[in-house]
Amino acid sequence: MFVENLGIVLALTGAVLSALLAGIGSAIGVSRAGKAAAGVCTDQPEQFAKVLILQLLPGTQGIYGLLVAFIALSRIGLLGGGEIAALTISEGILYLLACLPMAFVGYFSAVAQGNTSVASMAIVVKQPTQAGKAMIFPAMVETYAILALLISILVVNAI
Repeated sequence: MFVENLGIVLALTGAVLSALLAGIGSAIGVSRAGKAAAGVCTDQPEQFAKVLILQLLPGTQGIYGLLVAFIALSRIGLLGGGEIAALTISEGILYLLACLPMAFVGYFSAVAQGNTSVASMAIVVKQPTQAGKAMIFPAMVETYAILALLISILVVNAI
């Protein structure tokens, strides 16, 4: 019974890892940035909107991971009320591998983006007029999450 369903189990593992790891990374990144934002707001409450944006940036990887998971689940028939696909072990491995870029890059880039957001808040504190420039640094980290999102989506859709 287990071997018959191994393909679907592998595909589900990929979808779960995509949502899980990217979500954990986002939670860590948003938490770190949130702690720093709270510190900024204790002394400079007028900077709330600027530091809130910096705090929110690491949260996007969790959304990307969830998107990849939804696409994979939809493709294998677990969303939308359709029939669940009878996947071979090879197809299951392909789905698993397709989800891994978003899972791992999502995790690590969210944590890194949270750290970069914390550092960028120092710019906002010392030079509030430079807040737009401060957002560029964590946005650069986002580039790699977007690349992982694209490759995962392309590969999942190619299976």
